Amino acid sequence: MSYDRAITVFSPDGHLFQVEYAQEAVKKGSTAVGVRGKNIVVLGVEKKSAAMLQDDRTVRKICSLDDNVFMAFAGLTADARILINRARVECQSHRLTVEDPVTIEYITRYIASMKQRYTQSNGRRPFGISALIVGFDFDGTPNLYQTDPSGTYHAWKANAIGRSAKTVREFLEKHYKEEEMESDELVIKLAVRALLEVVQTGGKNIELATMKRGETMKILEPAEVENIVSIIEKEKEEAEKKKKATSTSTS
Repeated sequence: MSYDRAITVFSPDGHLFQVEYAQEAVKKGSTAVGVRGKNIVVLGVEKKSAAMLQDDRTVRKICSLDDNVFMAFAGLTADARILINRARVECQSHRLTVEDPVTIEYITRYIASMKQRYTQSNGRRPFGISALIVGFDFDGTPNLYQTDPSGTYHAWKANAIGRSAKTVREFLEKHYKEEEMESDELVIKLAVRALLEVVQTGGKNIELATMKRGETMKILEPAEVENIVSIIEKEKEEAEKKKKATSTSTS
């Protein structure tokens, strides 16, 4: 029996192959990074080069779901569009019913539940996207969640999805320091440095969005991103010079 043909049938060794194939589609998507600071949340994505005559305003991997929550995704853009539209309607419905904005966990759970439903019924296929969902709850708590095509979700301090996510996650594990998360500038720098591990073309291929407590999402201008990248490169050069100086003095 071809276990990878039917979405609702487990293989003898306990695999749902269509869900695993959807996760492979995510690994082919653009890299996205999320970092949660004390007073700021940051999302950064690898921006694919747009065609010369294409309006790059329409090629977005970061989008707002409500005033207090936004997300980045890796995988199939068309699938993401459906999920984003449904999540936006749910955010507005929640506001209308409860008269409060959604909590980040609530909207993450809603998105994850929708993804899970598409893994358990015939005539459908799983959503081929993973998402990083960030924002502030109404009590001012910053949050970062990640969902995958199987419908699972987890809270993170920092995480990466998409192409070379493992490399970026290892970088974040190595360089994430709790005390540095109090500085907005250092949180933004960490997200950019993590992306630069896989983005070779510098700031022009990085899209960055931030949200501070009590404010709405802000997508940084390309010039601002380039400026952050140049500061990081200068710091790298200075650190290397210091290393060389100490190694020569000890030898």
